[in-house]
Amino acid sequence: MPWRKTEAMDQKMEFCLKALRGSNFRQLCREYEISTKTGYKWRERFLERGYQGLEELSRRPHQHPEQVEGEQVCEIVRLKRQFPFWGARKIAELYRRRGKARLSESTVKRILERSGLVQKRARRKASQSGRLSSGRKAQAVNQVWTVDFKGWWWQGTQRCQPLSVRDEYSRYILELRALKDGRSQSVRESFESLFERYGLPEAIRSDNGTPFGSSQAVWGLSRLSAWWMAVGIELERGRPGHPQDNGAHERMHRDIGLELEALSRGDQSSLDLWRQAYNEQRPHEALGMRYPCEVYQKSQREYEPVDQLDYQQMASRKVRSSGAISWNDKALLISKSLAGWDVGLKRNAQGELEVWFARLLLGWIEPVSECFLRADRSR
Repeated sequence: MPWRKTEAMDQKMEFCLKALRGSNFRQLCREYEISTKTGYKWRERFLERGYQGLEELSRRPHQHPEQVEGEQVCEIVRLKRQFPFWGARKIAELYRRRGKARLSESTVKRILERSGLVQKRARRKASQSGRLSSGRKAQAVNQVWTVDFKGWWWQGTQRCQPLSVRDEYSRYILELRALKDGRSQSVRESFESLFERYGLPEAIRSDNGTPFGSSQAVWGLSRLSAWWMAVGIELERGRPGHPQDNGAHERMHRDIGLELEALSRGDQSSLDLWRQAYNEQRPHEALGMRYPCEVYQKSQREYEPVDQLDYQQMASRKVRSSGAISWNDKALLISKSLAGWDVGLKRNAQGELEVWFARLLLGWIEPVSECFLRADRSR
């Protein structure tokens, strides 16, 4: 029963007393048609403050920019003028560190907005070419390869954590390899062999973990995924915490778990036999009960090793080992994942200098501050 205005306090009291007597809490919440979260809230308030704790609390914010004293507003404005590129969060923290009264970030933000010191910036859309996404479903062979590491298990005294690579459309397993380790260089060597044997796919889909992605780098680029882009492969990423974005690959891993891991078979010969049976002896309903080997064909895109990128009609700068490029005698941090590669620079209509890697827009060099602004974050 919903709370009726005339009896709300009585119903809350009745609910709390029943809850304290040990009634089934979830069933009691269903009886009063409230969530368990609301039920816990009323019970805790009643225990802390008794009957008065059940009264509705004001929803007014504790602070409001119009209630802030003029001296405080002036100090916030002075700090913003002193640090014009700082946002409200940093200004609020600096204000607190100077021994002033604590002001919330939202209050500082409203003060700055009303003072005309900040403006809301529209989000920019990066070029669709080379953009990271997870929405494409392969319509032909070699459009999308999927890759991941199968969770490890013990093979005797050795840990087995095989790398698996699969063509999404044909279900053909291109690689099932027990690598010596999961480092970027080891995985790259495996992919070089794959590219030489099968050619290049249009895109590779992976999760965001190492060595496929880097949470600290621009667009999540790792050394491995940067190399994929350099040789002409687009990147696709599943959403963090959403394994269903690569669901067919996860389903294949479940089969490996049932048929190999459960039997503690993880030597390379066992992996090779299982891969062969999967590709050549296992029919798939999605393929009209054909085998993957009957559908898959080698890619027409041949692999050519790339040492450096050519940016036509663009200036270029090499990314140092520190992850920075040199611009106007300043070091601008781009990403350590791109160390050794050249990035392209070109001026856009807004007068900003766009920074590109292969076909991916990394961000902009803002003309006034000469700071690098990443395209994978709101501006």
